Amino acid sequence: MRGRSVLFALVLVVSVMAFGAGPAAAAPPVLTNPPTVTGTPVFRGVLEASPGTWLPEPASVSVVWLRDGVPIADATGVRYRLELDDVGRSLSVRVTAHHEEGVTVAESHAVKVRKARLRVVRRPEVRGSGRLGSTLVATKPAFDHRPRRVSRQWLRDGRPIKRATGKRYVVTHRDVGHRIRVRWTARTDGFQKKQVRSRGVAARHRVAVRRTVTYSVETRGLITASLPRFRKLAQRSYEDARGWRAAGIRFRRVARGGNFTLVLAEPSWLPRFSPVCSVQWSCRVGRYVVINQTRWQQASPAWNAAGGSLRDYRHMVVNHETGHWLGHGHRSCPGPGAAAPVMQQQSKGLSGCRFNPFPTRAELGATR
Repeated sequence: MRGRSVLFALVLVVSVMAFGAGPAAAAPPVLTNPPTVTGTPVFRGVLEASPGTWLPEPASVSVVWLRDGVPIADATGVRYRLELDDVGRSLSVRVTAHHEEGVTVAESHAVKVRKARLRVVRRPEVRGSGRLGSTLVATKPAFDHRPRRVSRQWLRDGRPIKRATGKRYVVTHRDVGHRIRVRWTARTDGFQKKQVRSRGVAARHRVAVRRTVTYSVETRGLITASLPRFRKLAQRSYEDARGWRAAGIRFRRVARGGNFTLVLAEPSWLPRFSPVCSVQWSCRVGRYVVINQTRWQQASPAWNAAGGSLRDYRHMVVNHETGHWLGHGHRSCPGPGAAAPVMQQQSKGLSGCRFNPFPTRAELGATR
């Protein structure tokens, strides 16, 4: 019995050696280059998937696009057009290699999808003369995609003008000497906010310069007010587009002499210029336009009682006394509630008119 068992085992070993243990299992494909995603990852752009390379080559491969790692329904092609839901998300592809023994899966790197950029195809314009009181009109820009919403903002030297967002804009005295333009802002889903500005229009005085007069500044008596500030504010009154400059008169300060002399005077000095001048008010005598220092610093009781500002009073008193030098006499109130002529004696009272520091249209028209 023992001999027979040994013989059987020997035959089994020989048989196994002769015929082998059966065919070896085939190895799955090996990924030699990973899948990739190419293209511009912006809204409405197109991405393209490359499945990578495998050894040996698989029988077939399939592609699924992923958004933040989650498969996108029906996105199984090599090319994928980016949609609104993709903006701000990460896109990648999952490639499945199919072979006899099963499947092997690999994923590409992820790309972040950005908003697209609107491109301007027609710039906006500002149409109009730019003269004080005239109306500027803004034309609308055009983009390569129609925005969902657009808005306007008028700018003065690049800074927004408060509450100026309409299609039209009327040039004011604050604009004179500056450049006016309009800024459009376009917004639409999937695109970055886009702003575009028009070319600037120079805002100008109502009329061109017709006459230039020169003046110098002097003082009389004990002066406690700031003389540099007096010079600066007086010149601003002369340059203001609502003042005598609106009649085409340009005022230029010189060191001495000039066509007239603007004087800041201690009140006690006023009668020295002429018996018609008093210590209480400002005055004009010949070439001298004399501003009473007390009125300059404190305005007048009537003006203050009505709540007028000191700055407006200073505009008014300079324009009033200079108006006398220009040849204008006193005027009266044209009617209750109307703006007082600047040549009305507003320091003393208004007779039903409203305080007004600048010449009226009638006064400007009567200026030679």
